[in-house]
Amino acid sequence: MPDVLAVTTPAPAALEPIDVRLPAKTGRKHGTSSRHPFDRWFRYPAGFASDHVEYLLKVLGVEEGTVIDCFAGSGVTGTAARAVGLGFYGIEAHPMIAELASLKLQVDVEPDTLRQVAAEIAGTAKAREASVTANDLSKETELVSRSFDPVVLTQLVALRHTIVDREPDEMSIYMKWALLGTLRDVATVKVGWPYQLPGKPRQARFADVGKRFLERVEWMAEDVAELAEDRPSAIVRLGDSREASSWPKPGTAQASIASPPYLNNFDYADATRLEAYFWGEVRSWKELTTTIRGDMITASTQQSSVLEKEAALKTLEGLPEIHETVTELAAALKAERRQRPAGAKAYDQVVPAYFLAMSQILENLYLSFDHGAVAVWQIGDSAPYGVFIDTPGIIGRIAEAHGFRMISDTVIRERGQRWRRANSPVGVTLAERVICFRKD
Repeated sequence: MPDVLAVTTPAPAALEPIDVRLPAKTGRKHGTSSRHPFDRWFRYPAGFASDHVEYLLKVLGVEEGTVIDCFAGSGVTGTAARAVGLGFYGIEAHPMIAELASLKLQVDVEPDTLRQVAAEIAGTAKAREASVTANDLSKETELVSRSFDPVVLTQLVALRHTIVDREPDEMSIYMKWALLGTLRDVATVKVGWPYQLPGKPRQARFADVGKRFLERVEWMAEDVAELAEDRPSAIVRLGDSREASSWPKPGTAQASIASPPYLNNFDYADATRLEAYFWGEVRSWKELTTTIRGDMITASTQQSSVLEKEAALKTLEGLPEIHETVTELAAALKAERRQRPAGAKAYDQVVPAYFLAMSQILENLYLSFDHGAVAVWQIGDSAPYGVFIDTPGIIGRIAEAHGFRMISDTVIRERGQRWRRANSPVGVTLAERVICFRKD
């Protein structure tokens, strides 16, 4: 592999730094927490750290109004904004994760009712385990069947049937996510993020499915009990943030704290395949790609196509400098791909579609912002096939092209050490950065 081929991007002029880094020894540096209130309901991969979001809100000094996250994920920014008395408007394209985020932000439920319903479900499920037959288990997808010991799978299926068979009410969705959050806790194979590896056995972290299910419901009950009655409006809309129809009224938002999908071939839809298959949201890869991934931004080679690449490059001609940079990147990546065996990943197809999506989203964000509103986005750069992609820098330039003014571009941590350990030389230090820009 060659050294990194760096396509340079001009540095934004007249930066006014904002200190976006957490103070030393304060909280987590990155990643969604498995212990923090609301985050712990389900640990969606590659998410924001809650304490970092809370710190960013404090640094920005936003005291009232609405915070937008156009890549809302599981609602980390939303719960942080609500905690400090701010309104929140989120947009999320993953239907299951949008449902989870909405659940966290619309929590008009009595904690004791949650506990009571969960206890009834656990008791009923325990009694019906004997009626779960081998034929019932054989109907599960291969991924689900291989991920659990038969006894554990029987307990999980009994719980699922009990939840589904109840008369639907406001409790149903809480019970669903308590059970989905339990899956990876009791799996007997490696099902860590982002990939499920049913061929690699492991010791399950928890042996008692019913007990773990009740523990997760207890977390939910504890978290909703702490909410103030006069909390501000907070919603998550299932939609495509590239589309203007997914956004709030123009001029209504005072800030944006977000972490866009990284351009590093991470498939955010595939990351939840175990949960989607188990609950029956989808039962095949084809269904997953259409039902779950349909409106998600192209950020992995599994989503890309030649036609999308060509259409994206054509549209980006409206931003000449960005078009030139993206065209050079695509050409460099294509040249590297052609030196590899047939079937090598088509990163050259992903890059144009990705940056066109960022352009469309930034155009919508500009319209949604009030004057003086500030955006703080956390994003990492990358180097597929040794071609350096300055993702934060290019996004910053696109933001300026749409009328924003760049404020700062700050490295918060180095990344790419895994590549070094794998003896894949990279000629620059990869980093995760926070870019800030404002609508004047």
